[in-house]
Amino acid sequence: MLKARGLTTLVIIAGLALSACGRRNKEPHLMNIRSNTAGPDEFTVLPGKPLEAPDFKAPLPTPTPGGTNLTDPTPKADAVAALGGNPARVATTGAGNIGRGDGALVSHASRFGVAGGIRQTLAAEDVDYRRRHNGKLLERWFNLNTYYKAYKPLSLDQYRELERFRRLGVRTPSVPPDPNRYQ
Repeated sequence: MLKARGLTTLVIIAGLALSACGRRNKEPHLMNIRSNTAGPDEFTVLPGKPLEAPDFKAPLPTPTPGGTNLTDPTPKADAVAALGGNPARVATTGAGNIGRGDGALVSHASRFGVAGGIRQTLAAEDVDYRRRHNGKLLERWFNLNTYYKAYKPLSLDQYRELERFRRLGVRTPSVPPDPNRYQ
């Protein structure tokens, strides 16, 4: 009896040890949101423009990886065309298209240089941060949401900042009252 209990305990410990090795290299998911519906999320369904058969006499344009597609939606240009304007004058989004009014802002923000791979660097640092703040064992087992707890040290306390700005004499707009102040 005692030998069987020890063997059962050993098998349970071995099973737990093996299951702990399963998600070692995967990105941690701190925001665990489940949907109980079988239908699509209406925000992920975006209709594209209708396909057009190309003129086979003319050569096809060269593909531009990461560029725009002829069937990509262009809501600003479509709105300008619907109101009777020239949709060709609407600048497409992209790294090289900065509006006239934003040129001074962009040049001032990039006066000390721009890091080329900032998005990749930030993504790698964020994955590392999420691995270090992945939640406790039972939170991971029961798929609980640990996103807000993990990023709490990095979040701004907006009401404390509002009070700080008011003490400095900065004019601040009216804001809703702090829900935690009157509990």
